[in-house]
Amino acid sequence: MTDDAPVTGQPDTRPLDELLDDIYHGQERVTQADIYRRAVAAELPPELLTRIAALPQGEYAVDEVAELLGGTVA
Repeated sequence: MTDDAPVTGQPDTRPLDELLDDIYHGQERVTQADIYRRAVAAELPPELLTRIAALPQGEYAVDEVAELLGGTVA
């Protein structure tokens, strides 16, 4: 087993973490629609796209969206 493999069977959230870092660079809040649009363009795995699509409409700070989506905040 490698350190890179997800242990819990949950989707690998590294692509999500990288996307959030990119989206929130210089931004305090971003809308759910913008996050979803960027996630589709980045070709995130379907499991992560489903999580993002399930977020209620509105604006989110990076820590809020990371908590809701299961990512981490750097």
